[in-house]
Amino acid sequence: MNSDDGQIGFVSTMKGQSHMKAARFYDRNDIRIEYIPEPELQSGTVAIDVAWCGICGTDLHEYLEGPIFVPPEGHPHPISGESAPVTMGHEFSGTITDFGDGVTDLEVGQNVVVEPYIIADDIDTSIGQSYQLSKDMNFIGLGGRGGGLAEKIVVERRWVHPVGDIPLDQAALIEPLSVAHHAVVRSGAKSGQVAIVGGAGPIGLLTAAVLKAEGLTVFISELSEARKKMALSTGVADEVLDPREGDVAEKVRERTNGQGADVGFECSSVPVVLDMLLDAVRPGSVVVNVSIWGHKPEVDMPKLVLKEIDLRGTIGYSGDHPSTIELVRSGKIDLSPFITGRIGLDELISGGFDELINNNEQHVKIIVDPRA
Repeated sequence: MNSDDGQIGFVSTMKGQSHMKAARFYDRNDIRIEYIPEPELQSGTVAIDVAWCGICGTDLHEYLEGPIFVPPEGHPHPISGESAPVTMGHEFSGTITDFGDGVTDLEVGQNVVVEPYIIADDIDTSIGQSYQLSKDMNFIGLGGRGGGLAEKIVVERRWVHPVGDIPLDQAALIEPLSVAHHAVVRSGAKSGQVAIVGGAGPIGLLTAAVLKAEGLTVFISELSEARKKMALSTGVADEVLDPREGDVAEKVRERTNGQGADVGFECSSVPVVLDMLLDAVRPGSVVVNVSIWGHKPEVDMPKLVLKEIDLRGTIGYSGDHPSTIELVRSGKIDLSPFITGRIGLDELISGGFDELINNNEQHVKIIVDPRA
């Protein structure tokens, strides 16, 4: 099929024992399934057979509008040294098959997830460090170094997190759940407080899941009937408020003795939702922007100033994976309901990207088996 028409191009001429199937991003509307050489194990790295990889909203933006995070052809990333074409996929799980010299604390056969960062070697990535803010940060599966939309990957030991008995399909959602966890940590939200989440897309739902697991009362603002149903059926929202059925901020105040929510989360990249959150939270509270904006929105600065609201940004995660994994392993969060589709790699565009672009209200997360 012609990749210029936004379809997958399939290249099989390189197929051989030492090659693997992978989804490669060449340019906007140009993703091809190809056979490429398997990655080589090096000192300090871990070889993983990929089990499942989720399709992220960032992947959709690259496909429709990119390259964004992907370094354009001829303009290599300063850390990875790679440019398009690159293997895609940064939300993935798998099983360790081998490890290089110096890796002594992992075992072959362990199920793991990968914290998919591309960060300079001299950056401290220990717990408590804000390494996600380091210069030239990018992501495995976007900025190079392989990706989860391939049969195999080799990554640095520091990015590998064992998941114990968490099923590998659910483990593929640990990465976006870590985004949500980081946003909740950034907010300073505490058990017993009230949160309002703007938008019940994948990140909004997962943010609500973390908030519920941490003991908050959660309201979600959402228009889509399918997403409202998902928020309620999964139990991540105490109540879903539809903006078409009345003033959401006023309803939040009614349910909080006139005070407003203690914390708000912008998960939609829609200006009126940000306005609603600034209205719905109490004076002196925090609003965290989780979504990635494709444009500069207007912000109601007078309201932010007069209510002394703290508007915070958040990107990625830093040291969040262990806590996020424990929330799932302990049963505080059940990720299985959020998996709304399973496809093979050859269906990536027709059953994955196109479905999420044209039928996104019916889906939270479509996961891909690179071997199917």
